[in-house]
Amino acid sequence: MDVHEITSQKNTQIKLLRKLAQKKYRRQRNQFTVENLAIIYDALKSGYDFTGLFVTNRFIEKNQEKFAFLQEHSKINFYYLIDEVLNKSYSQLDTPSGITAIYDIQSKSLNKMKSVLYLNGLKDPGNIGTIMRTALAFDVPNIVLDAGCVDIYNFKAINAAKDAIFKVNIYEDKEGTWLDNKKNILSVYVAHSHQGVPLSEIQRSKNFCLILGNETRGVSEALIKFADKEIHIPISKQIESLNVSVAAAILLHGLQNQNER
Repeated sequence: MDVHEITSQKNTQIKLLRKLAQKKYRRQRNQFTVENLAIIYDALKSGYDFTGLFVTNRFIEKNQEKFAFLQEHSKINFYYLIDEVLNKSYSQLDTPSGITAIYDIQSKSLNKMKSVLYLNGLKDPGNIGTIMRTALAFDVPNIVLDAGCVDIYNFKAINAAKDAIFKVNIYEDKEGTWLDNKKNILSVYVAHSHQGVPLSEIQRSKNFCLILGNETRGVSEALIKFADKEIHIPISKQIESLNVSVAAAILLHGLQNQNER
């Protein structure tokens, strides 16, 4: 790769990186950033290439082998060399990593042969990222988010999701109509904290839609009406509810096992 050095905070590329920290600009440009070498490296190994790369000399010195891999396998033919001051000027991390990659947001259709996880009003980006990774681990690569969810391309969500952000199929149900025509196609389960059928008693079809709601408010009434069953994980009465990402892992594991019995 060739090297293009940037020294000014007024450079258009540095301005772009600052803008991409905001949801509205991510959506306008259909791009997002990643400041995590492990995610960038694993994504490229899986065939997901970046469209822009920014690194510091210190980063290159500390990560020569992996940086060489990025240069060898990426289709772009140059990277931007910046210093630590520039890195800090746009970084969303408390301690900048020395590397930033820009990615195009990929539009992928949901896989009709697989189950779906529907997220209702989830506000914590770390939870959403963890759920993406968990869903992929249990072979549920379809994620639907309603308009009440935090932006899935938030840097905290990406850091929690790791390279799952590139591998899951994401649909944003902005109008709240995605479930309208799914009731007779997928079995729809709504997760509840304490009521409904215990997870161990569910006899499910091969593919399903599991709806997870906000930890404080639960699943909205507007979505509960679509449920074939409300299901819950039996837990101690000393705890009101589980963290939603923990609940997602338990529910997906349980539903997977039910299918294998």
